[in-house]
Amino acid sequence: LIVGDAYAESGAAGGIGGFLTYATDLFDRATVESFAARLSRILAAVVADPTVPVGDLDLLADTERTDVLTAWNDTTHPVEPATLASLLRRTVAATPGAVALVADLSCGDRVELSYAELAARVNRLARYLISVGVGPETRVALAFRRSVDLVVAMYAVAEAGGAYVPVDPDQAADRTDYILSVSAPVCVLSNAESDFDTDVAPVVRLEDLELTAVASVPLTDSERVVPLRPENTAYVIFTSGSTGRPKGVAVPHAAVVNQLLWKTAEFELTQDDSVLLKTAATFDLSVWEFWSAAVRGGRLVIAAPDGHRDPAYLHDLMVRESVTTLHVVPSMLAALSAHRPAADDWSPRRVLAIGESLPGSVAQRFLRDCPRTELFNLYGPTEAAVSITSHRVTLADEMSVSIGGPVWNSRVFVLDGRLRPVPVGVSGELYLAGAQLARGYFGRADLTADRFVANPFEPGARMYRTGDLVA
Repeated sequence: LIVGDAYAESGAAGGIGGFLTYATDLFDRATVESFAARLSRILAAVVADPTVPVGDLDLLADTERTDVLTAWNDTTHPVEPATLASLLRRTVAATPGAVALVADLSCGDRVELSYAELAARVNRLARYLISVGVGPETRVALAFRRSVDLVVAMYAVAEAGGAYVPVDPDQAADRTDYILSVSAPVCVLSNAESDFDTDVAPVVRLEDLELTAVASVPLTDSERVVPLRPENTAYVIFTSGSTGRPKGVAVPHAAVVNQLLWKTAEFELTQDDSVLLKTAATFDLSVWEFWSAAVRGGRLVIAAPDGHRDPAYLHDLMVRESVTTLHVVPSMLAALSAHRPAADDWSPRRVLAIGESLPGSVAQRFLRDCPRTELFNLYGPTEAAVSITSHRVTLADEMSVSIGGPVWNSRVFVLDGRLRPVPVGVSGELYLAGAQLARGYFGRADLTADRFVANPFEPGARMYRTGDLVA
C-alpha cells in the first residue's frame, strides 16, 4: 500500500491518494478492492468523528453486515413440537414389524429385535422407572457397555420422561462417582456384563427386574409423574474435563429433535437405512447413532463392546450388515481407510465426519477410495446438540475442508472481542445461536453464565461462545 498527499496547482491540499500492489497468485482483484474500500470507510469515519475509539469503527459495509448476520443465517424451518419419546412411538406405530436393531455379540452370536419387540421392552422398563420416581427433570444414569440393554435403557428413560446420563463403566471410579454426585440420578441402570457398582447412587441391574407382568403398551402422559414437554431435558452428557472437572451439558428435547429432524431430512435417511452404533454413549456423537434410525424406522447395527478399537472388524461388520450411514471422527475415518481391503468395492451411502478437524488429505483419500459415497464435514460442540453446521466435501477441498453453513433454525456468528461481526476472511471467535443450544451446564450457573451469553443481534436470546477461532 503506497499513500501520498496530493495538492492543487494553487498549493492547497488536494486530498490523499494511493495505490495497492498485490500478488495475483494470492489475491484476486475483488478482494483487494474490498481492502481499499474498507480502508476508505475507516478513514472517512475517523475524519467524521475523531473522538470515536478505534475499536468502535465499523469495518463492514451495509451489504456485508446483512450477509453475515441475516442472509447466511436464514435457516428458519418449521419443526413439530416433539420429544425423543414421541418420535420413537411414532416410528413403532408406523413400522412395528420392521427390524429396529441387530447386535453383534462378542461370542459371535447375533441378536435381532423388531420395533414392536423393542417397544415392549422399553415400555415395561419405563413403567418401572416411573414407579421409582423418574419423570421430567429427574435423571437416570446409564452404566452399560455397548449392548441391546443400553439401547433399551436409554429409550426407556426417554419414555418415562427422565433425562439419561451416560457413564462409562470402564472409566476410573473417581470420575464416574463425581458425575453421579453432580447429576444426582434417581438410580443407575446397568447389567451384570458391565460389572458396575458405586456407593453414590442406587444401582439397578436389568437382570434383577421381573417385568413380564408389566404392561407393554405405549405410555401416556397420564402415567408419567408430570407430562413430558419439548423443553424438558433429554440428556446430560459430561464433557471430557480436559481443563478441569467434567461439565454436564443439559440438552432439551426440542434441541435434539431439531437436530435429528434436520439430519434425517438433509441426508435423506429412510426405513431402508442402517446406522452403525460404535461410539461411546458418553460422547455426544453417539446421539446421532442411537436415535437417527429410530426417527425414520431404519435399523441400528450395534458393534460388539470392544469393536470400536478394531477398524478391520468394523469394516467387516458394516459389509455383513449392509450399513448405509456411518458417523466418525476424522481420525477413525483415516484408520478405516487404511484398513480397507484393496479389492473391496463396498462403501456406505453417506459418511458424516465430526469432532475433529477434517484434513484435506484424509477427505481426498476417502473420496478416491469410495467414489459412490457422499462425505460430509460437520461441526458442533456438545453445547449445541451434536452438529450445527454442515458441508458436503468435494474434490475441490484439497487443502482445508469447510465446516459449512448452519442447520435448521440455527445461526453462527464470527465476532471480535467486542461482539461485533468481522469481515469475511478475517479471523474471529465462533458464536452459535438458535434452537439447538443446550440449557447450560448442569448445576454450574457460573460456567453457564460465562459461555452462554446475551445475543446482541436478537433481544432476549442467547449465544454460545465456542472459543474456536475461524475465518
